[in-house]
Amino acid sequence: MSAPDWDRVDHYLASTLLEDDPVLEAALAASDEAGLPPIAVSPLQGRLLGLLVRAVGARRVLEVGTLGGYSAICLARGLAAGGHLVTLELEPRHAEVARANLERAGLADRVEVRVGPAAETLRAFAREGVEPFDLVFIDADKSGYPEYFELALGLVRVGAVIVADNVVRDGEVADATSSDEAVRGVRRFLERVGREPRVEATAVQTVGVKGYDGFAVVAVVA
Repeated sequence: MSAPDWDRVDHYLASTLLEDDPVLEAALAASDEAGLPPIAVSPLQGRLLGLLVRAVGARRVLEVGTLGGYSAICLARGLAAGGHLVTLELEPRHAEVARANLERAGLADRVEVRVGPAAETLRAFAREGVEPFDLVFIDADKSGYPEYFELALGLVRVGAVIVADNVVRDGEVADATSSDEAVRGVRRFLERVGREPRVEATAVQTVGVKGYDGFAVVAVVA
């Protein structure tokens, strides 16, 4: 199959399984208008995130990498009653757009957008002894994935799930000689996960409107 076939199948699946969603469409439009990069998760991937939150029964969710808030909306919609999402964003302009999108979605009271370097915020959470998170979604700079995983592991409960997006990189993740820092960061992350005795993990390759990529799913078991 070729890329056009992937897109055609993705559109078919989305039209069959997902309802029209003016809120998410408005979030994408606002992000485009603000000049944010068009790298939000696809509608099908967004639905998967919400389903994972529901499956875990998550009341506390952490997201690393907010962008325009598209994935935050998807995650927050899956929260259990009284649940809360904290999403971390480096760029103030992105955070501003995300807050507006979350307000429009009626989720501002369930989602906190924190601005600043994610690693610093995660370390601050550890010092503060925040209540453990039930699910973590990592979708930020790939070179930071190993550190984000390490820090997130200290902020979750046993039974929590950590999801990391964009780990296949058009297949380049299998190239040990790659000089691409994003690829190298993902490889370091995956190798770190593979050595960690407290987790069980897998990775799934994906194709579709976002091209050829994939995500890792990590369950904290001890």
